[in-house]
This record gives sequence, structure tokens and C-alpha cells, in this order.
Amino acid sequence: MFSRSLRGTRRPADQGGRSQRPPFSFVPSFVPISRCATPGVRFRDCALAQGCESRLSLIHRRIEVADPLDSHPESPLAPPPEAPREPILTLPPALTAYILLIAAIHLRVLLPPELENWTIDVFGFIPKRYDSTLLDITFPGGEGAKVWTFVTYSLLHANLTHIGFNVLWLLPFGSALARRFGALRFFVFMAVTAAAGALAHLLTHEHAIAPMIGASASVSGTMAAAIRFAFVKGSFLSFSRGDAEAAAKVPALSLWRALRNGRVLAFLAIWFGVNILFGATSLSLGGEGASVAWQAHIGGFLAGLLLFSLFDPVPRTRDDAADASSVDQSGRV
Repeated sequence: MFSRSLRGTRRPADQGGRSQRPPFSFVPSFVPISRCATPGVRFRDCALAQGCESRLSLIHRRIEVADPLDSHPESPLAPPPEAPREPILTLPPALTAYILLIAAIHLRVLLPPELENWTIDVFGFIPKRYDSTLLDITFPGGEGAKVWTFVTYSLLHANLTHIGFNVLWLLPFGSALARRFGALRFFVFMAVTAAAGALAHLLTHEHAIAPMIGASASVSGTMAAAIRFAFVKGSFLSFSRGDAEAAAKVPALSLWRALRNGRVLAFLAIWFGVNILFGATSLSLGGEGASVAWQAHIGGFLAGLLLFSLFDPVPRTRDDAADASSVDQSGRV
């Protein structure tokens, strides 16, 4: 880049007797002076130029490898936020409160036998209580029990197996319904379907004196209500579901469209077949001597299926659009 050094050469003095050395000849004689290869510059200190060049090269390399954000030391780089971790199982608060209430009430089994039996007689549903021909028989709870037992029986259970079986079905169907309805609508819906189940049991067991307990009628109601939207594209039983909140709030099918959906019809056939099997064979999930009140299941189921629209706050699309949305991305119905 630079020419050969001119060190050791002298030029003749001009007329004034002055030397023709460059005006920066104050540089010590051991520093070589060379002619610069850059046009327009006559002389340059070679050692100084080489030192500047090496520094510029070093700075250039530092700029190339440096992080562009390092130029703002006053704003340190914040660590990236951690991605939220999804829990394995999430329950809406309304359903969690409902399950905890059932569990707390079941602590009645710790009471003395006389007090536990009194609790079942007062809060269980006894069809004989409404028999007008038994004028000389009184049941614990008086006239008030004829009203509240339509609902309170659903909060009592025979044993932990009874509770576990109902909760098992509440986890998928009750969770979706609680997210869709909200807490208040969900609790009212559970009470209405429980009352419908009690009414169905009363009509088919008019003179029965054995109390009926269990949330199975309400659970059946949640299953019936949930199938109105469960198989719609993006919902919790579809092949292309989204997150839990979005899956619970897809537009529901009308009752007419639901009863024409292949998956809904298959679900109905299986559900009614299982309940009729329990009724015909007298299978039991409760304690010794207990039987399944399958008529109450059907009453709660029909109430949930027919009354779903009265509780549903999600606007429905047109029937043709809702029907088209029931087909998932794979083309399966």
C-alpha cells in the first residue's frame, strides 16, 4: 500500500537556505518517511498510518461481531418471558365448586347411623312422600321436604364409587357446559335437570318408599346438553378442537340438526342402550340393596337436550352454516 521508504535521502536546500523537508519533519529521524499511495496526499508518516490502519481494522472487526443492542448499555436486555405452562387438567370454577360441595356433603357418613339416616330421609327424594292416600304417615322434613328434595337428593351419594362414577362423566361434559354457561346458569341448569329426573322417577315409582339419591340425573342432563355442540368443528369432541374455552363456545346445532347428525345419533343409541341395560338387568353401582334409577337418568337427559337453548348464551348461526361447520377438516361427519 505504501512505497519504499525515503529514509536517509536529502534534497538540496532552496534559495532561502531552507530544507525542503515536509512541514512535519519534526518526526524523529528514526521514523521512516514514505510517499503515500493515496492520491492528493504528498507525504505521510508510514508508521502512524500503519498504526491507524491496524486500529481501524480492529474496530471494524469489533463492530462486525458486536451485538447491535450493546450500543445501548443503559437499557439491558430483558430475559424473554417464560411460556405459560398448561396444567394437565383444568376445571372451571363452577364445576370445581360443585364437586367440592358433593364431597363435603358426603362427610355425612361420619355421622352416627341414626343421624345419617335422618339426613337421607329429609333430603333424599322419596316418592311415597307425595302419596295422598297415606294420611297417617309423616316423613321427616314436613311439607318443605316435598319441595327441596326435588334438588337436594342430587347432592347425596351412597358411597365413593357412586361419586367417582358421576364425577368421571362430569369432567368432560360438565367442564364444557360450565365454561359455556357460566356459574349461575350452570348451577340453575343442574337444579332443573335434577328436578326433571325426580319427576320422571316419581311418575314411574309412585308408591316407592326407598329414597333416591345421586347426581346422575343432572350428569345425564349435562351430557345431553353438551352433544348439541360437542361434535361441531372446533369443539371438545371434534377431530379439530381448539383450546378449552374456544371449544366450549362454538355455535351449537339446532335440535333438528343435532338429531340428523350421525355422531349425535350414535351417542344417543349408546347412551339409551346402556341405561336400558342397567334397568333390565338391575345392575347397581351403589351400596348393597341399591338399584339404578334409570328412569331418572332419562328424565334428566331429555330435560338437558330440550331445554339447552333456554340456557345457552352463545349465539347460534344459521342452520345451514351450523350444519356445515359440523364437518371437520378431515371431511368426517
